Amino acid sequence: MTSNRYPHLLSPGRIGTMELKNRIAVTAMGVSLSEDDGTVGERLIAYHEEQAKGGVALIISGVTGVAWPLGCVAMGQTAISDDKFLPGLKALTERVHRHGAKIAAQLHHGGLVAGYSHMRWGHPLWAPGYPPAPKGNFTDYFLMEELAGLSGMKMPEIKVLEQADIALAVSQFAAGARRAKEAGFDGIELHSGHGYLLSSFISPYTNQRTDQYGGSRENRMRFPLEVIRAIRAEVGPDYPFWVKLDSREIGKAGITIEDAKAHAKMVEEAGADAITVTTYHETGDGALHSESHTPHVESFNLSATAELKRAVSIPVLGSGRVEPEAADSGISKGELDFVAMGRKLLADPHLPNKLLAGRPDKVRPCVYCYTCISAIYMGGSARCAVNPELGFEDQAPALPAATPKHVAVIGGGPGGMESARRLAALGHKVTLIEQSDRLGGTLRFASLAYPANERLLDWLRQEVEEAPVTVKLGTTATPELLRALGVDEVIVATGAVRGMPEIPGGELPHVFSGDDMRGMMLGESSDEIKRKTGLFTRLATKVGAATGATANLALVRKATHAWMPLGDNIAIIGGELVGIELAEFLSERGRKVHVIEEAPRLGKGLTLVRRMRILSELAEHGVGLHGGARDVAITKEAISFADAKGAVQTIPADNVIVAKGAVGDLTLADSLQAAGFTVHPIGDATGVGYIEGAMAGALAAVKAVAGT
Repeated sequence: MTSNRYPHLLSPGRIGTMELKNRIAVTAMGVSLSEDDGTVGERLIAYHEEQAKGGVALIISGVTGVAWPLGCVAMGQTAISDDKFLPGLKALTERVHRHGAKIAAQLHHGGLVAGYSHMRWGHPLWAPGYPPAPKGNFTDYFLMEELAGLSGMKMPEIKVLEQADIALAVSQFAAGARRAKEAGFDGIELHSGHGYLLSSFISPYTNQRTDQYGGSRENRMRFPLEVIRAIRAEVGPDYPFWVKLDSREIGKAGITIEDAKAHAKMVEEAGADAITVTTYHETGDGALHSESHTPHVESFNLSATAELKRAVSIPVLGSGRVEPEAADSGISKGELDFVAMGRKLLADPHLPNKLLAGRPDKVRPCVYCYTCISAIYMGGSARCAVNPELGFEDQAPALPAATPKHVAVIGGGPGGMESARRLAALGHKVTLIEQSDRLGGTLRFASLAYPANERLLDWLRQEVEEAPVTVKLGTTATPELLRALGVDEVIVATGAVRGMPEIPGGELPHVFSGDDMRGMMLGESSDEIKRKTGLFTRLATKVGAATGATANLALVRKATHAWMPLGDNIAIIGGELVGIELAEFLSERGRKVHVIEEAPRLGKGLTLVRRMRILSELAEHGVGLHGGARDVAITKEAISFADAKGAVQTIPADNVIVAKGAVGDLTLADSLQAAGFTVHPIGDATGVGYIEGAMAGALAAVKAVAGT
């Protein structure tokens, strides 16, 4: 079946002489999956091959270093700086082509951003001149254990490029283009954005030169245009070749949209076949790391993309959290020609085929948690919270059952639902046992605090509903029940337990635990909480009705926006993921919130890029963030603590929420194992790992059951 829902997005397209079967591209991303010596190995090949299998028209393989190891920005970066790299590059293009996709190499030189090149090999950072001091320090958002990995770093040397250096770089880009064509790539994207070498010359913020490569737009574009012309001369007039350009630089006096439109015209005149539109930011401002090329706001860059589209006659590729509906609409209006997706295709590389089949509801949703990019920031390879196979496509998959087993999955949270759907897909008989009256577990609570999680919740529920899985709600798993069912193996995904830490005043009636808040927000409050709040009728009518068996979280969110049996001043004890997201939730509902945390820095459990954004936003909205607190005590009307400097702080508190104390709980798993069952504990039952831990644990358990 072919979908008519996205007629423009799924229609054929063309970049130069390259014919593409649809308008979806994998945006170029540095995923750090090449080998340590820069060669392409099986891990990167399998990663891109899975995208090709998934139906994408074009793959743009990211940050391919033309001067590697000079200009290298991360571990595991692909090199194209020598002919010795050709065999691996050829193997990559051959494997992608088997599945009907086209693949381009993104030619790259890190310039001022090549910190890894400096740390690893001591190379200087190539630049037009000495850059301005950053306006902040995004490492202020690192946890102490993360900062430990940066200890011993030295300030890099800056190499201000002379004419000979520029000529060398031009020749390196041209040689990289020659190798890309020889390796079988279908096209080339030249990276001229994100503060890298060419971008640093384009930007008036970093380029303060007074020679022919600085000053006017024409002079600042001289170096990139020399590279474009050299590449075009190398690959010939008919080889597809395009340029990635910043539409603007946010948070600093750099590239503007008017600059970008002029740059786009120059690039077209120099021989580019298309333009990929992106955005850059002031890197010292933590919040801006999710407000430019990897934005948190949907369609963040599409208006700028449309402006550049109107300035040129060649195709334009847009990107930046673009939903398929927005992409289809934009293409239909002539505001862009292609959409380059990143995070969506990491979460589900088969998104294009699912859209084509008319089943967009089958696409595993990205929850925009920034696990992928944060992993790169922290010196690892890309990971995905909802797709544990990302980066491990080269590993053997779990095989369909030759002899099906009957597996009981205990716990209907994300780990349990993911286990159940995967096992059923392999042909096993699955019984999913959940003690409450609905599926979702802590993901339901997490979906209220962070709405993007609701898409994953809905997807998992649908997947279980459509699979041959027997679901037993309101059921307690016991050895007797499992024996009666005749199960062969058991997956325990019952989650963590949340104790109430010993805090002076913690017994007072206005003090709620995390479980209390979860029950209150989901309309499942215990009699004790109803007694504490004294709002029996309003709880039942406003929230309970909205959270029946169908659990419509949109209704819950609407109800809790207008109603919440809490005072105006809220203190949250615990500044990890749950406490921080709860602070955001309550602040948005008009409460004055303070978060009190023993650790020196807040946000553990949040990925780095999301942590930078949410902590900045909370501070902007007046939420008090108190790290390094000790001697916490609660009274009837306030909470007191010694701050990081030892000064005693007293804050009014109508209610206190204790958002800490969650620990793994293997009690059930151990008892079932003692009763003779083969047991696989996963998720928070083994230690709090949130969504990523639940989904990864599910995959591991399913492989164990399958004997892979």
